[in-house]
Amino acid sequence: MTVKSSLLEMLEKNKGEVLSGESIAGELGCTRAAVWKAVKALREEGYHIEAGPNKGYMLAKDTNRLSQEAIRLFLDDPEVRIDIYDELESTNQTAKKEAMIGEARHGEFVIARSQTAGRGRRGREFYSPADAGLYMSVILKPQGTIHDSLLITTAAAVAVYRAVEQICGIQLDIKWVNDLFYNGKKVCGILTEAVTDFESGNIEFVVVGMGLNIYLEPKMLPESLKDVAGALYQSREDAEKTDRNRLAAMIVNELRKETEDLKLSPDYVEHNMIPGHQVTITDGTSSRKAFALEICSDGRLKVREENGHETILSFGEVSVSV
Repeated sequence: MTVKSSLLEMLEKNKGEVLSGESIAGELGCTRAAVWKAVKALREEGYHIEAGPNKGYMLAKDTNRLSQEAIRLFLDDPEVRIDIYDELESTNQTAKKEAMIGEARHGEFVIARSQTAGRGRRGREFYSPADAGLYMSVILKPQGTIHDSLLITTAAAVAVYRAVEQICGIQLDIKWVNDLFYNGKKVCGILTEAVTDFESGNIEFVVVGMGLNIYLEPKMLPESLKDVAGALYQSREDAEKTDRNRLAAMIVNELRKETEDLKLSPDYVEHNMIPGHQVTITDGTSSRKAFALEICSDGRLKVREENGHETILSFGEVSVSV
């Protein structure tokens, strides 16, 4: 670990407390000049580190920049690999490349502060402006077959739901199969991509991409998203109080717990906004009305069609009819 990385870990552990340059140098086994050089580099990266004569260094409590060192403090498995980028085309794309060449193990993840080509289901664009949300992809190697992949998506929705409730105190609505809503607007999308063994159907690995909007500047939203996209917070000041490092770690912790044994979580059913409502089902270019009856144990959705027949959906775009 470099002096810069070790220093950041120390400052994150003692956020809001002053550490003397002498004590830092002694613990890290380096010179005070090396400490100052590391402080300077961290400041250039955007970390708010305060300092003064004979006072030492302090990472300001309001510092909320995503970092490996801060996330590790809250992970159940702090040894897992974390890759953080200022900008990526897509975290899913990068995570898949790492998994395909065998460089990633179970639970490792990729985070980007912004995405230029974030994707949702059916190849749709996911708007991912800089520092407005949490854009991450987790690599999983669960026991199961391709038929269980829907349950991985439901597990991811539950993981985000629980993490947001615990860290932000906000209760979201889950929309079958892979979205979360708040105040009637979509604040999180999930994209699950699985690679399986063709002969056995067993899952080799899964990449679970999650895009969570923390705060979106209304005037910056594309016109097509103004009535659709929402965020956890309505003001930048409130959003900046959220510990994004802890939130990211909590999502990963909850996702790993939920996928240890692939089964439908009661939380997914309890907090789902679809069952019990008239819905519109869109599949490709066609759409139809139906009544959503229940979430099945395998994550599929049972509906009653307009002709009275009951069918079970494994995929498709579903929205509550108004």
